[in-house]
Amino acid sequence: MSAEENVAQLELPPAPKPAGVYKPCLIIDNMCYFSGHGPLKSDGTLITGRVGDDVDQQYGYDAARQTGLAILATLKGHLGDLGKIKRVVKLLGMVNSSADFVNHPAVINGCSELFRDVFGDDAGVGTRSAIGMGSLPGNITVEIEGVFELN
Repeated sequence: MSAEENVAQLELPPAPKPAGVYKPCLIIDNMCYFSGHGPLKSDGTLITGRVGDDVDQQYGYDAARQTGLAILATLKGHLGDLGKIKRVVKLLGMVNSSADFVNHPAVINGCSELFRDVFGDDAGVGTRSAIGMGSLPGNITVEIEGVFELN
């Protein structure tokens, strides 16, 4: 199935509006850079909480998946068709976590596995970093930014 067919089976939230002075998405040549996104739900609220303190790893994973859905909403709104995406190049996943939480990659897998399922095993898996943060804006659970290559 195509990326468009795969996404049609998902519930995308509305594309998030910028919360400051930046572009949510910027295309240079055949590269699409997207700004940090948070776990925006379809009702317009954000998933919040610090992994390792008030929420657990699975909650963080689910927040990362929801963040991936918000990213897809932005890309679909900007590109019109997710078939224009050739591959995931790079993701940077930031986890709002306690100092003793060490499983950040497992949290960001929520987004990485979503992109793999949407774009396929090759095109949907790129390079990635997953790091812990002392806080994130509005106490959101995760923030993810990255780069896609376009056809």
